[in-house]
Amino acid sequence: PPPKVYGLDLAERRKEMPEGGGSLFGYFRWYAKHGLSVRLQHIDEGRHDAYQKRLDYELEVIRGMGFPAYLLIVAEFINWSKDNQIPVGPGRGSAAGSLCCYAMRITDIDPLRFGLLFERFLNPARVSLPDIDVDFCQDRREEAIQHVREKYGEELVAQIITYGRLKAKQAVRDVCRVLNLGYNDADRIAKLIPDGPGVTLDKAIESEPRLATLYRGDPKVRRLLDTARAIEGSVRHTGVHAAGVVIADRPLIEYAPLYRDEPEGGPVVQYDMKSAESIGLIKFDFLGLKTLDQMRDAVELIQQSHGVSVLLEEIPWEDDATFAMLEAGDSLGVFQLESRGMRELLVNLRPSNMDDMVALVALFRPGPLQSGMTDDFVARKHGEKAVEYPLACLEPILKGTYGTIVYQEQVMQTAQTMANYSLGEADLLRRAMGKKKEEEMNKQRKRFLRGSVDQGIDKGKAEEIFDLLAKFAAYGFNKSHSAAYGFIAYQTAWLKAHYRPEFMAAVMTIEAPNTDKLERYIRDCQKGGVVVETVCLNLSEKGFTVVPLADRGVDEEGRRVDVVRYGIQAVKNVGGGVVDALLEAREACGGTFASVEEFFESIDYSRVNRRVLECLIKAGALDFTGVARAALIEGLPNAMSQGQQAAQDRAAGQMNLWSAGGGRQMVEMAFPDSMWTASERLKHERGAVGFNVRGHIMDNLQEDVRRYATVPLGAAPDLPINGDKVRIMGVPQDVRTIRTSQGNQMAFVLLGDGMDTFECVFFGDAWARSRRAIEAGSVVLVTGRFEEARGRKQLKASSVELLDEKRTRMTRRVRFVMDAKELEGGRLRHFVALLKDNPGRVPVALQLRTSEAWRVNMSLQEHKVAPTVALEERFGALFGGQAQMVLE
Repeated sequence: PPPKVYGLDLAERRKEMPEGGGSLFGYFRWYAKHGLSVRLQHIDEGRHDAYQKRLDYELEVIRGMGFPAYLLIVAEFINWSKDNQIPVGPGRGSAAGSLCCYAMRITDIDPLRFGLLFERFLNPARVSLPDIDVDFCQDRREEAIQHVREKYGEELVAQIITYGRLKAKQAVRDVCRVLNLGYNDADRIAKLIPDGPGVTLDKAIESEPRLATLYRGDPKVRRLLDTARAIEGSVRHTGVHAAGVVIADRPLIEYAPLYRDEPEGGPVVQYDMKSAESIGLIKFDFLGLKTLDQMRDAVELIQQSHGVSVLLEEIPWEDDATFAMLEAGDSLGVFQLESRGMRELLVNLRPSNMDDMVALVALFRPGPLQSGMTDDFVARKHGEKAVEYPLACLEPILKGTYGTIVYQEQVMQTAQTMANYSLGEADLLRRAMGKKKEEEMNKQRKRFLRGSVDQGIDKGKAEEIFDLLAKFAAYGFNKSHSAAYGFIAYQTAWLKAHYRPEFMAAVMTIEAPNTDKLERYIRDCQKGGVVVETVCLNLSEKGFTVVPLADRGVDEEGRRVDVVRYGIQAVKNVGGGVVDALLEAREACGGTFASVEEFFESIDYSRVNRRVLECLIKAGALDFTGVARAALIEGLPNAMSQGQQAAQDRAAGQMNLWSAGGGRQMVEMAFPDSMWTASERLKHERGAVGFNVRGHIMDNLQEDVRRYATVPLGAAPDLPINGDKVRIMGVPQDVRTIRTSQGNQMAFVLLGDGMDTFECVFFGDAWARSRRAIEAGSVVLVTGRFEEARGRKQLKASSVELLDEKRTRMTRRVRFVMDAKELEGGRLRHFVALLKDNPGRVPVALQLRTSEAWRVNMSLQEHKVAPTVALEERFGALFGGQAQMVLE
């Protein structure tokens, strides 16, 4: 039975089918026409005839090419998925240009609204199978595939095999293992092989002098490499194609050999994708797109937080708040628009409508960026450059892109308008231009010029435009695909603009394994006024959640504070099974753990081990107990032992000191002085989470930034390139090393200060001098000059210095300032111990404030210290916020 289309039960309306409608095409046509009638309810009535005419044309082409069954199969599993609340993308690729697909709910892009061409999808002048790639949410994609198995029978449905082949490095490592060569030898030789696509052992020996020297001079290495060359490119292992599914008209064993990739898995065709198609099997692509998971989760969080049901297909497409956010480059987390380069393009382009959104996807690619097409588009949009058209008749085609040829469809429409091509012929022209086949291009040039002259266009002008089309065809993008992904980009942008906490929580849940992205999203939340609270085993859930409106506070100006709670599963080494065990224990305790002893008594130690608990403690998940993190870490073995014993005693009906409320005291009494400095706490948290959720080591070092850095990290992108040397300060967040073609090691270091990041590049000698400081992971000062590479600004570093070393070198004296009463009660002894624990070469002075406003200054000549950040933090923790450590 056919699926429902927007609530329209087609099965109930079969009686409306004309006589003979029981044929495959009759059913197909009836299905498409009724689907279009639903779509037309939202379209101006004066345009209905154009839609009906386009649909009739498409139906005839589809019938003539013999593809109704293919489209009905695709429509069935897409509509089944939608009716079962499995998110499906609005379209992908050239299928978005078909009104028939739009009517059948295969796609959600109105092709007439965006000038999308059916011939880009199916061309009667070039018969080939349709190719409809379908995006499903990742976590339910398998359900759609299983539905197809159940509907058509497992004997007719299978996924497609893939073959992994031995590449150069893997071939060397495998041969080393077989020849019983040591791991270090294998690693040393494999690392000499350059990275990158298309690298073979022959090319590696030719381009890497050290490898060539070993090959010529070491018989053992020669044998290794010759053997590896013999097996290079051979099949090493099999896998399952990420998306491809074939559906046959009779049992697949009559077409191809099958296997199962795992005991519980479905059947897999043992021919790869191209071979399977060559024997006549029809492939359907079921792709996973995590953005669909994010949007679904965001909508669910919005419902929970606000009681609002958001229907993404009904949001306004000309929303001022959304475009204002995008114009500001505030697009982290937004589909396709979150890279640094794309954010810069957003600021320059300032998109103001859906046509601009569609163009963004097409413009941000290497071809348009390098050719100047993107800059030309931006300049024309803002009136900095005149909008000109090669011919007046081309204005309707190029007006939406300000006279710039951006899309493949514009090449096709230009040929149709100027040279009287059919759109089918124009698609052949577009393909010839894109592939630059000289013989076919010469043939098409003659056809184009002849058709243009017949239309009354000057031959010289026609030649000029043909060359222009050929140039832009190399960069042109499929507008159908751009429109579909532009829609998803807009939908995610709308969610962020109107429901930022819920959207960011959904994005961070999906991206939790990627700590680099996760940190950027958390900093983005902070910039946008959203507070991200650390993980808490009494309040957090598996993923990121939004604190309900009723539980949120207000800021100093009376505005509601948006709060996102960190997800438990985003803590390192905490998998899904561990989270389930923790949440089950919490539920058994009535929804919260009342005390530290109840927590350790309640958890299942067969599922939650010591390593997991250490990570949770360092991340702050047990801060609700009131016990310091350092004390919990040091007392963990005892706490786990006592908790297990208390649980056993309780099960046996016996009394236990821990159960009687002594657990907290036992932990605190065992380690009364266990306390980390702020830096130590942040360092441990960074190890457990990957970064610091609340606070950053740089937060209290702004005076050092002013004293030692020539420019704040956040201002670095705005400074000119190739200028004077500058010095920036931050913490190394990511270090990536590579070897140059000359064999020298260089490094890319991402420096961060908690709010901003900037990339520094270190070449051979500079990296050799700087490596120690960078790999220490502490606050550093990097000196160098700004340059531009790969379209991005970076700091070409010449030297690095640890902040602590800089402080020591630049400080003449350390002066400790505090109230005299702070040294009462034996605390002078603690102060002296602090000085002794931090020995160095810098003299010390003490300045005491008395109740009579007298100041007593004294030089402590017997003590010298290292004026480190750690010393400053320990001094502040010992004597409070009024005490100061002043560097002179």
